[in-house]
Amino acid sequence: MSDTEPRPDPIRYFGTRWVTHDTGYWLRRVTVSVGALAAAVAGALLMRLGVQGVFDSGAGSSVNLLLVVAVLICSTVAAIRSWNVFSRGRESLTGWMADEKSVGPMLLIGCVGALLAYFCRSLLEAPGEAEKRARYELALAAHARRRAPAPAGGKRKRR
Repeated sequence: MSDTEPRPDPIRYFGTRWVTHDTGYWLRRVTVSVGALAAAVAGALLMRLGVQGVFDSGAGSSVNLLLVVAVLICSTVAAIRSWNVFSRGRESLTGWMADEKSVGPMLLIGCVGALLAYFCRSLLEAPGEAEKRARYELALAAHARRRAPAPAGGKRKRR
């Protein structure tokens, strides 16, 4: 790799090993998957504890139903948003999903969905690898075009 050649962006827990899948890449993928699943289980248990507290308060069945629906919606939105970020990058988010301040509380409540999306994505590849690989390959192709020798004759032919 020369000094002018583009460098890949690192991914958390993987560094730049995702480019060639070397030096413990698979072990890291398994570790990240197991860690995300364990964190999702812990988050689900904490969420269950909080929801059970509302159920035990005797607030009524309508409040209980609204709470369960709200948690499910937050988890679903967090999972979809996380999956999109890992597969297509932050730039793919549009509208209200792109605004960190408006989505923040929803992501906090739906952390289990986000962690499950991270777990599922880590089964396929390092989370964020597809987007970073596409960006890196575009940068390599642009670099190769810049480094290619000029066509003989100096001028391009017109069609």
